[in-house]
Amino acid sequence: MISDPAMPYPPSANPSPVLDDDQLLHVSLGPQHPSTHGVFRMNVVLDGETVVSLKPVFGYLHRNHEKIAEGITYLSSMPFTDRLDYICPLTNNWAYARAVETLAGIEVPERAEYIRVITGELTRLINHSAFAGFFMGDMGAWGSALMYAFRERELILDLFEELTGARMMSNFMRFGGCRSDLPEGWAARAKTLIDGFPAFLDELEKLLTGNEILLARTQDIGALPKETLINGGITGPMLRAAGVPYDLRKSRPYGIYDRFKFRVPIGEKGDCYDRFMMRFLEMRESISILQQAFEQLPEGEYINPKAKLRSFKPPVGEAYAAIECPKGELGFHLISDGTFNPFRYRIRPPSFINLTLLEDMCLGLDLADVVLILGSVDIVLGEVDR
Repeated sequence: MISDPAMPYPPSANPSPVLDDDQLLHVSLGPQHPSTHGVFRMNVVLDGETVVSLKPVFGYLHRNHEKIAEGITYLSSMPFTDRLDYICPLTNNWAYARAVETLAGIEVPERAEYIRVITGELTRLINHSAFAGFFMGDMGAWGSALMYAFRERELILDLFEELTGARMMSNFMRFGGCRSDLPEGWAARAKTLIDGFPAFLDELEKLLTGNEILLARTQDIGALPKETLINGGITGPMLRAAGVPYDLRKSRPYGIYDRFKFRVPIGEKGDCYDRFMMRFLEMRESISILQQAFEQLPEGEYINPKAKLRSFKPPVGEAYAAIECPKGELGFHLISDGTFNPFRYRIRPPSFINLTLLEDMCLGLDLADVVLILGSVDIVLGEVDR
């Protein structure tokens, strides 16, 4: 933490009395502080230990993703999407592929849709289990939880490496389907892993969820009214933790999600504890979806043979398509002028949008709570800055 007395003190909606500036402490968390999950900075103004102002500072990881995409072919942007949320590259691929398919009217074969669901829900398991471990680290409990989570993550990444050739930067989806079919025996091995995943969740929940320190640090911390979250465009587990059952897989079904039976878990208060528990509940629903998908997995094409990827020029028009990625609604808005590259390429990143109410969640709480609240948002800076 670096003191920054030259930083101006912005007005705050905090109801506590306004103090003279020389009675306040100006603190910069980041952009190298380990609590900020990457090169992200929070300028915090404190009255003692109490937060009276918090201003996020973005841009340290800006890579010009959207403008680069407007100067290259549609297909060339697919590997760039891996770098948005590098924990969830396959769901990034999927969201972008859906936008292009909507723009060009490309049909996706049934088997490819199942492969997308399987890889997408495996990605949700990776993200949410890693979240549990990192969240405990934000609380100061680095160790067992993260190691247990990464043990299971490695098993899924082994499957991804066999399927895509890479553990993280997968570059697997294609317009009209997937780059390749499932390797022989892959589905059986993945199903065996998933059948054993509930035992891991039981173990992790028993270890963490009843811990009295976790309960004291997370309950009634960082909650906002559901109306505020909706007006702020918040989506994903953060919104559902506050009691709003908004999930694109149910609210606006895409792909083949309407074929599966699963619940949309919701919380009550929307505090850090509800956000933490929401990931566990969602993982159990992902397991149910995966088990159904493996049972229903059909034979057939893994990509539409009519999709001309090398000479791809969609018709003039625009399209927006989104999926329910692990962190919320990830969408791509594309405008085509009939050439090989998009006229406009725009991303709706859940990490960035979910951060916009960070100050509202932290006002009036202690500095130590800020670290937990940021952790409960679950951000990746590659998606925040793009």
